[in-house]
Amino acid sequence: MNLDRRRFIASTAAAGLLMTLGQPAGRAAPVAASGKKKVLFDTDIGSDIDDAIALTYLLAQPQCELLGITTVSGEPVKRAEMASAICHAAGRKDIPIYPGASEPLVGKQAQPLAPQHAALGSWSHDTRFPEGEAIEFLRKTIRAHPGEITLLAVGPMTNLGLLFRTDPEIPHLLKEVVLMCGKFGAKEISWGNTEWNARCDAEATAIVYRSAPPALRSYGLDVTIQVTMSREEVAKHFSRDPRLQLVLDFAQVWFAKQDKIYFHDPLAAVNAFVPGICALERGNVTVELKEGPEKGRTLWQPDAAGRHEVATTVDAARFFEEYFRVFGT
Repeated sequence: MNLDRRRFIASTAAAGLLMTLGQPAGRAAPVAASGKKKVLFDTDIGSDIDDAIALTYLLAQPQCELLGITTVSGEPVKRAEMASAICHAAGRKDIPIYPGASEPLVGKQAQPLAPQHAALGSWSHDTRFPEGEAIEFLRKTIRAHPGEITLLAVGPMTNLGLLFRTDPEIPHLLKEVVLMCGKFGAKEISWGNTEWNARCDAEATAIVYRSAPPALRSYGLDVTIQVTMSREEVAKHFSRDPRLQLVLDFAQVWFAKQDKIYFHDPLAAVNAFVPGICALERGNVTVELKEGPEKGRTLWQPDAAGRHEVATTVDAARFFEEYFRVFGT
């Protein structure tokens, strides 16, 4: 879609919204008086611990206007309960939370359970959510704020694939899409050539990368695995703020089998607000859809005129500085 067409779609949606509000059409939607960045957060919280760490950051980030949370992958309601608990712990019971898709577009679910839900215990959280409405919630919210929303997705791409397939104009109405998804470096890593979020729903991943939002940035596995913290470091840093205490509880499930945390999702979240922590390269991403061990592999081709940006390096020390800065620690 060319720039003129994209502007037409955004201006048309904005005019419709203004008319709905009783304001005259033909005037651009006003920027939020707060100047905050509007964010929709799509997450498979409950599998790895880093989703919870990312959400806690978004709730503490003073420049984040979190418009809502959608969950994805197996047991989406349990995942929604975990997201709710983190919102409650942050004093934000007002955040809309919608359980999303429980199954990928094609094939069997690779992560049917949300194991960290077992650590929820007595933490305050909601137990009832509007089920079956996540995609429509995303669609309506984006159309209500054309050109303003950052769609931050850190789980399998199923909800995004469904959203973009249901309403193909949605990508062009976003401000940007920010993903923790894929592996883009040529260097071999022990994790292999595919990344979990991309391969859990390869077809949805392909839909996302074929879309054309104004900006699409990916923070891939080859970069995110460079940002880690040991069990001892986590206990030290996360005990300094009560908003992080719940994350420590969830982390006990993770540490039962792991000795450190990889900050995959928080790296994407922090970079959405603090550019420059990662170096970015422009190019094009395609997704391998042939059945086999390489299905879901993100194939990267550098191109100065490309539609996508991917992270190539990370300043890990600066990342941690910026992450904990919002907690005053």
